[in-house]
Amino acid sequence: MRAAVSGTDLVGSAVMATLFLVRHGRTRANVDGLLAGWTPGVGLDETGVRQAETLGTRLSTIPLARIVTSPLERCRQTAAAITALEGRPPAVIEDRLGEVRYGDWEGRALKQLAKEPLWKVVQQHPSGVTFPGDGGESLRSMADRAVEAIREWDARIEAEEGPDAIWVALSHGDVIKAIVADALGLHLDQFQRIIVDPCSVSVLRYTPLRSFVVRVNDTGGDLAALVPPRRKRRRSRRTASESDAVVGGGTGAGGGGGG
Repeated sequence: MRAAVSGTDLVGSAVMATLFLVRHGRTRANVDGLLAGWTPGVGLDETGVRQAETLGTRLSTIPLARIVTSPLERCRQTAAAITALEGRPPAVIEDRLGEVRYGDWEGRALKQLAKEPLWKVVQQHPSGVTFPGDGGESLRSMADRAVEAIREWDARIEAEEGPDAIWVALSHGDVIKAIVADALGLHLDQFQRIIVDPCSVSVLRYTPLRSFVVRVNDTGGDLAALVPPRRKRRRSRRTASESDAVVGGGTGAGGGGGG
């Protein structure tokens, strides 16, 4: 199932759903130091399968409203470990969450690519990089389409499922780093400072005024603690805006209070 989401009618909605942003499990290409990109048939290795199964267990107590995934096999396999649990929604394919189109770099060894002049630019000025060859994509284009997809899906899910909705998006290392950088308000040239391990979970929340980065690169924490408390139907007039950061740091897991 493929879905195209338009954000035209969603602008201005009070978005506060919770996004669990997941990288796929480990692949043989990861172990061999190859830049897989969109190479067909790159699936999870034995360790990656175990990582995906562990992730499914970690998410077993989380009520998920939607599961959205990159079309590539390694992400779909990781998603399958989540959707296999009873009561889970089926995964929806979102092409915009697919891996970077690396062009002529695709399938090559990272140790060889590190000798290319473009490698230093990828490291220091990624916003200026377009990968060479037929179909090569710029990192800026990747970031734009991935962030657009995430924000549109988040707005749609919040509108359809309510502000307490929790959803999962499965993607790839550089793509997730770009999404997290955007949520942090960082320039794309700083996204190489972010680490995203296989089967890690990064947690984001979008509000009308800002995004919140709750966790990054979590590979073993208690995800159940991130389920937001149910909202009361009526709010006190003194209640802070959902877009406000908690002064002093808060109590954790979405709670209030500073100090």
